[in-house]
Amino acid sequence: MRLTIVLLAGLVAALACAVTRAGQLADPGGLIGWYALCWALFAAAAWSLRRVPARSAAALVIAGGLAVGATGLLDVPRTSTDSYRYAWDGRVQAAGISPYDHSPADPALAGLRDTWLFPTGPVCSGTYLSWLPEGGCTRINRPRVPTIYPPVSEAYFLVVHTLSPGGARGKPLQVGGLLLAMATTLLLVRVAGARGACLWAWCPAVPVEAVNNAHADALAVLLAVAGLAVVARHRTAGGALLGAAVAAKFLPLLVLPGALSRVRRPRDVLAVLVPAGLVVAVAYLPYLLASQASVFGYLTGYTAEEGYQSAGDGRYALVRWLVPDAWALPVVLVAMGGVVAYTIIKGDPERPWSGALTVTGTAFLLLTPGYSWYALLLVALVALDRRWEWLGVAAAGAVAYVTDLGTAAYAVAAVVVVVRGAGQFRLVRA
Repeated sequence: MRLTIVLLAGLVAALACAVTRAGQLADPGGLIGWYALCWALFAAAAWSLRRVPARSAAALVIAGGLAVGATGLLDVPRTSTDSYRYAWDGRVQAAGISPYDHSPADPALAGLRDTWLFPTGPVCSGTYLSWLPEGGCTRINRPRVPTIYPPVSEAYFLVVHTLSPGGARGKPLQVGGLLLAMATTLLLVRVAGARGACLWAWCPAVPVEAVNNAHADALAVLLAVAGLAVVARHRTAGGALLGAAVAAKFLPLLVLPGALSRVRRPRDVLAVLVPAGLVVAVAYLPYLLASQASVFGYLTGYTAEEGYQSAGDGRYALVRWLVPDAWALPVVLVAMGGVVAYTIIKGDPERPWSGALTVTGTAFLLLTPGYSWYALLLVALVALDRRWEWLGVAAAGAVAYVTDLGTAAYAVAAVVVVVRGAGQFRLVRA
């Protein structure tokens, strides 16, 4: 236990340095050394937990998770500006306006601006600030388009704004991220045990992306983990929670095949999918009634901008090593269809998170996303299923975000997954 505590202390110190290191938005590539150190200490600490008695391990995972997560509170968001949009969306809703109807640059909302989100003067020459058509600048990214976030996340932004004291700026969103991360840790300790939960609680992606950058993915992860934890016994409740996860961030759609593992009877399939669909519909309804524009906001434009429609900007990078660019998207769709079908037909109904991890991890390898916070869902699924080899895919996302070595990192992660999976298959057959 002493070794684990020492390694955790080292991890906390390394994360504190990574989070507070100056100039990260201007030079995110300078973070790769700190990231490598943090991930190495995380791996060592998680490995050392094997020797800690089970009674002490849970308390250590929770306390360590709090210390690790709290490092994200040490500074303003360092590698993402998404939380500024969250704060703006909460403010707009509090004023009784749909966040889907106006872009932040719209002069109609000029009365809601302040010098934190819309600075003026020399600060506008800083990195990661966007210029406005009428002059001045904003910390909000893509200020000329409406929001992209689904309704459960939008409701969360409104709640955080409403509960925040005046002048708190972005800190309440970071605190909210820490609370969501700790709630997920507690749930994982109960469902997966301490040795599984540490793979989430101590993972460097959590303090960096869920807390410091305050990504709303942490809310979707908590809802997805809760849904997978109960769906095998209570299909309706599990389906409703998974629907809420999808209505917080669309990515948890990938876990639905796991929730349907070996579900044969149509009524059992509907017992999961109907509540999920109803929750999504009910969540969207107030915004649909209050909005004049599409409640999907910039979603279509975002997928095109990120290259998902045309195999651009690094998307489908591993597939494009093997086939021409024009074939990449069809190959991805066929491969994902096969993995989804196999999961539904052969998956373990008692461990729906196992199939969810396979589908989600495969999607990451095929799509090769360049944003590291997407992998928070993958990390939580790893914690549930304890297949540590998939953590390499999450680490590859971080490499892709801060360097130009993302494709190589995803390739290495894919090799580790395949080799480890082949070894496990041989053991099972033996």
